[in-house]
Amino acid sequence: MRQTLFRFLFIFISLGMVKFSPGQGTAGRVASDSLPTTGSCPQQDIFDILTKKKLQAPEIPSRKVRAIILPLIASSPSTGLQLGAGSSVSWTIGNHPVTKLSAGSVQVLWTTKKQLISYIRTNVFFSQNKWILQTDWRWYLFRLPTYGLGTGPIDNIPVIPEEQNLPANPVSYEGGKFPMRYNWIKFHNIVFREITSHFYGGLGYHFDSYYDIVDEKLNIDSVVEVITPHYAYSKLHEINSLAYITSGISLNFTYDTRDNIINAYKGVYVNASYLYNFSLLGSDRDGSRLWTEFRTYVGLSKRIPRHLLAFWVYGSFKTTGEIPYLNLMSNGFDQMNSSGRGYAQGRWRGEDFMYGEVEYRFPISPCNGIVGGVLFANVSTASNRDMSVPLFGYLKPGCGFGFRIMVGKVDRTNILIDFGIGEVSQGLYLQATEIF
Repeated sequence: MRQTLFRFLFIFISLGMVKFSPGQGTAGRVASDSLPTTGSCPQQDIFDILTKKKLQAPEIPSRKVRAIILPLIASSPSTGLQLGAGSSVSWTIGNHPVTKLSAGSVQVLWTTKKQLISYIRTNVFFSQNKWILQTDWRWYLFRLPTYGLGTGPIDNIPVIPEEQNLPANPVSYEGGKFPMRYNWIKFHNIVFREITSHFYGGLGYHFDSYYDIVDEKLNIDSVVEVITPHYAYSKLHEINSLAYITSGISLNFTYDTRDNIINAYKGVYVNASYLYNFSLLGSDRDGSRLWTEFRTYVGLSKRIPRHLLAFWVYGSFKTTGEIPYLNLMSNGFDQMNSSGRGYAQGRWRGEDFMYGEVEYRFPISPCNGIVGGVLFANVSTASNRDMSVPLFGYLKPGCGFGFRIMVGKVDRTNILIDFGIGEVSQGLYLQATEIF
């Protein structure tokens, strides 16, 4: 989620943060020369400095569970004061040396505007990486504005046909931001099986329930009607504008050669997923979409693995049937809630949505590698089929810079602090997992 400077300050004021690592032992040891280095200096993390711990050589034991637990506090006009906690967790299953690191994140926030923001996300690699379980569970009692579909003009609200029996009064299409309140339950699970080296196929079940939806600017009872993008889209596509459910099965294929799923220094990740929502499984409407994603990491120094270029491209495309408005793809609603720095979460949304980003990552600390930096640039494009706004018809760029503070050198966990700039917006972002 998008965060403010208050959270950043609170984390460093309260560096009584907990590093929990039970189950130390000799199984699955990691040699010290496998840890990243900056020149001739072994990689360190912030806990080495805080505890003044001497570097261990020649081996550092691999712990079964590693967790960074952070108290969180933030403030924004849309949520009020936010209080809660978050954790980034990593672990390995079994003792086989080729088994990749599993990772997950947990967060619970409560706001003064009576909002609950909670999620659990995991990527679990079983012994020898033969099976992978990917989960994304969320429960939001949420308040977030919408801005209409597409990356085109502001007045991008479709005209509702008269035969749909809406009031015949004059209609005011207000541009800009449309405040909304809604609750959201997300329950996504995918099980992958290795087909050949680094290549996986899998089946998933995806459930999303949006309920108690309130369009705060909607007014269809006055002399001049005020129609919002969400209401217009729902009526035009014959979807209940107060609540809806999507429930479907996905077919997934993944190719993954990354050296670390938390913070990759090299490798390639390719993912394709076709999801079909069935009314027989509880969906309000039948509909399908295709998801494609590509990431790669190009090292710029053999001596300093943290010095690299990282590339990320993804696309979501409605292929058949109908998909409810809030279930259409938008920036900031990828699995890591991280795309679109420089813009508010959900600023760009469409039936078809594509996003691209490049990061230049480099170390800043002269020896221990605790502090790093990034420069980034991104671009979003989204369609609005009802208004004939095509994908790539309009491009919305963003850019910015950020800092990385190493808090877990073995699994490469960083705290991220980024400042992004969009066309007419900016934002400060903080999280405990890499953007991609």
